[in-house]
Amino acid sequence: MKAKILIIEDEEALIKGLRLNLADEGYEVDWALDGREGLQKALEESPDLILLDIMLPGMDGLEVCRSLRQKNVGIPILMLTAKGEEVDKVVGLEIGADDYITKPFSIRELLARIKAHIRRTKRGEKNVPRLYSFGDVEIDFTHFTVRRGGKEWELTSLEMEILKYFIAHQGEVVNRNDLLDKVWGYEKYPTTRTIDNHILKLRKKIEKDPAHPQVILSIYGEGYRFMGPGF
Repeated sequence: MKAKILIIEDEEALIKGLRLNLADEGYEVDWALDGREGLQKALEESPDLILLDIMLPGMDGLEVCRSLRQKNVGIPILMLTAKGEEVDKVVGLEIGADDYITKPFSIRELLARIKAHIRRTKRGEKNVPRLYSFGDVEIDFTHFTVRRGGKEWELTSLEMEILKYFIAHQGEVVNRNDLLDKVWGYEKYPTTRTIDNHILKLRKKIEKDPAHPQVILSIYGEGYRFMGPGF
């Protein structure tokens, strides 16, 4: 069955080009020209991935992303940002976007990222325990949540994949290149700071004291070590 991609973008010329290239790659494509229509289609059609522009009429892309995550929709979201929108990129990642690419972009790079995110999502559907617990932390991979100390936090699909990778390599040192290759799915990413930002957000959700982590440890010059049950 073809993977379906929803494009939420108000530049019709860009949509046309994306539709042709994505169709050539074997994807089913739908699109919306404003944020409200895009949000409705995302909820009704459950695409495999969303290409989401930030600057949209009706409802901007950040609000669309926030609304989807608040509804526990875990579809991968790749945000399209204009050059220089660094603040928006950071905000987008903080509210649950999985990735971003800056306009103008290489269609080859975009296709590689789309393929990586869809592959990662499909891979994550197999052999994954619904619940994973340690201490007072319970991770629910079905409902994209973490419960700790009576509180509940939502997880993005990318945060879930990072946790799954850590769990699979519990006690091992995982370097940033491993995460880029195995979780993001491609060797190069705009900045490794993005990885560190995701780790900081995860620590806020699973650590009792994020400033002094005991679960996701930083290994100087290497990466991270996940200390789960038994450590």
